[in-house]
Amino acid sequence: MAAIPCGRFAPSPTGPLHFGSLVTALASFLDCRHVHGRWQVRIEDLDQARVIPGAAETHLRTLERFGLSWDGPVVRQSQRSAYYDAALQQLQAAGALYSCTCSRAEIARAGRIGAEGPIYPGTCRNRRHPLTGPHARRVRIESAPILWQDAIQGPQRHDLAALCGDFVLRRADGVVAYQLAVVVDDAAQGVNRVMRGADLIASTPRQIHLQRLLGLPTPSYAHVPLALDGRGEKLAKRLGAAAVATGDPAPLLCQALAFLGQAVPPDGPRLGIGELIDWAIAHWEPARIPQGSGWPAPPLPHPPQPFCD
Repeated sequence: MAAIPCGRFAPSPTGPLHFGSLVTALASFLDCRHVHGRWQVRIEDLDQARVIPGAAETHLRTLERFGLSWDGPVVRQSQRSAYYDAALQQLQAAGALYSCTCSRAEIARAGRIGAEGPIYPGTCRNRRHPLTGPHARRVRIESAPILWQDAIQGPQRHDLAALCGDFVLRRADGVVAYQLAVVVDDAAQGVNRVMRGADLIASTPRQIHLQRLLGLPTPSYAHVPLALDGRGEKLAKRLGAAAVATGDPAPLLCQALAFLGQAVPPDGPRLGIGELIDWAIAHWEPARIPQGSGWPAPPLPHPPQPFCD
């Protein structure tokens, strides 16, 4: 019996949802609903030092305002530490983890520069450190490249040794890394189709590596192009990207559909949000999403609004 299609949207509560967030959420939502699948929401709030109080609740209200309704309870990563600890214990028992006491400066001095910064040179790979002081936990990578088929960006081949080296699963301050948490949570929630921003395509080989080590299924992956600002940079909360406007959501939804290469009904901006979403589900064509890492976001249909509860 075939598994029910299941996707998710997983925002971090570190600021407002902007146009780029809306594009990603809409793509994932339509991709699941078009095939009568489930769509879930997960709040990625592991790094509590970066969480803005009330941001998660504002995210959920924004999704509701745009007609993006989810299935089941909202999962919050901050409440799932026991599951991440169990995964770390499993990897430790398999000999896949080791302790690392290297500082960022030490890694920068000793490591080669890769696409995402210094590549960890394996300094602590064969050392034995006492576990009483601060230390990170790294996972051993394999030498063989990881290959997969991205549903939008096409065939992918990534060499983790050239991309990042052995990577951190738990920081020295005890915070679990995104790469481990997302793998554990996707499996627990039954997520089998991941559609997200193209900036996360380099995370995919790391996550596939962890799925293999933990004996977890690998979802299908699709990475949508990013919405870029006037400087060619990704719209991001940390860079002050404006929150989606609080006015009529229909015009902004139409712009998000167009950004994704989808058809837009001629009277779309004047439709009710429920009617527009139903039309978009029925006419969703993922093959029309263009390849590429990103392109400029369109002008917003309303003036930017301040982020507030």
